[in-house]
Amino acid sequence: MSEKENAKLVTCLEENQAGLRNQLRTDHNFDIIERQTMVADRNACLFFVDGFVKDEIMEKLMEFFYSIVPEDLPEDSGGLFEGFIPYIEVNLMENQEEIVTGILSGMMCLMIDGYSRCFLIDCRTYPVRSVEEPEKDKVLRGSRDGFVETIIFNTALIRRRIRDPNLSIELCTAGTASKTDIVLCYMQDRADLNFLHKIQKKITTLKVDALTMNQESLAECLYPGKWWNPFPKFKYTERPDTAAACLLEGKIVLLVDNSPSAMILPAAMLDILEEADDYYFPPITGTYLRLSRFLIALFTLFLTPVWLLLMQNPDWIPAGLDFIRMEENPQVPLILQLLLLELAIDGLRLAAINTPSMLTTPLSVIAGITVGEYAVGSGWFSEETMLYMAFVAISNYTQASYELGYAFKFMRILLLILTFFGNLIGFCVGIGVIFLFLLLNRTVSGESYLYPLLPLHIKKLGERIFRRRIHYTRE
Repeated sequence: MSEKENAKLVTCLEENQAGLRNQLRTDHNFDIIERQTMVADRNACLFFVDGFVKDEIMEKLMEFFYSIVPEDLPEDSGGLFEGFIPYIEVNLMENQEEIVTGILSGMMCLMIDGYSRCFLIDCRTYPVRSVEEPEKDKVLRGSRDGFVETIIFNTALIRRRIRDPNLSIELCTAGTASKTDIVLCYMQDRADLNFLHKIQKKITTLKVDALTMNQESLAECLYPGKWWNPFPKFKYTERPDTAAACLLEGKIVLLVDNSPSAMILPAAMLDILEEADDYYFPPITGTYLRLSRFLIALFTLFLTPVWLLLMQNPDWIPAGLDFIRMEENPQVPLILQLLLLELAIDGLRLAAINTPSMLTTPLSVIAGITVGEYAVGSGWFSEETMLYMAFVAISNYTQASYELGYAFKFMRILLLILTFFGNLIGFCVGIGVIFLFLLLNRTVSGESYLYPLLPLHIKKLGERIFRRRIHYTRE
């Protein structure tokens, strides 16, 4: 450990101030405020980040400090902490490195001449948005609140739903530069404790400079292997009710500061396919919604490859499906049309994200007309390819998981290419490759990604496919 990390405060205020000024580089950071004040008859100093501390709280604390008389001051800082600081979250600190981290996290530091410890007062207030319903994880019925970028609000939303002392919420940090706060949530009596200890050890021993992309950076640190497999290893949700339900099922939830969603692990394929809507309706309706989503996911994966295979072998088309035949020979090969449309759909999606809100609707209409009508009229694309790719593009939004949607997309493109070059053999090889991707993929805990299908657990598989009545008591 370096001398800088070992440095401790002394009883001389001026020396302590000089040390913090040097570490905080106050001459180069206008938002780090150093305020001279008095506590009784002693010189004192406040360090805090402008924008994290409210003026009203500062005024109340300053009024209290000015009201102290010399006779009230104890001989050591511990007495002052126990009897005089009129605030809930106050810590005594003496290590300069920890003090600097606290100040940069938004806490206010009070140092008094003659004391070798300072007071870190957690009166920070981060700029936040309201806990409104998330844009991505909407439901037909249910709660309309969602996670935000402030981690303490997110833990409160979970606590509101689970009032059980077995709910544990542990705080840790990662990143030598970012010192990002990470919260580990689990039910002490339901979680797999062996897996929990592995996750705790991985987080506490992370050798990373910063979690630049928040959850994605953490995910890549926790599971660095098999980057070539696109199927997601984590389930993400912006809904606190979904996170609470997963906790009660024995899952582990990770919350990362500055990220408005939760990471749920371990997560298998069928876990990621589940949604909150399945449980906000009666069992028969929930089962219908779930089965519809499963079937649509299969359609998005196999619709265009099967159609391409039939177009390459017209004599295989059953009599009742003659209408899928193309009336005219395409001017552009079908495989090229399908691949271009796969790329164009993502291009339109990226354009919609970067388009100002007031222009999104009119530009979407223009893009739809241009790409649809004129692209067909010009001969670049046939009506059939436009129809099937439009179905695929819209159906992708039935999945709440973007990661799973893109995994299906990559597998569909692979299947299209293999089908074009290998006909039926290529199609069969493509299905085998997709199955291998799923079979070789493992959850973060090392379990099968296809459980309870492989290994087969009939009761669990039935519960995953059919939405049964919720049990109100633990078995």
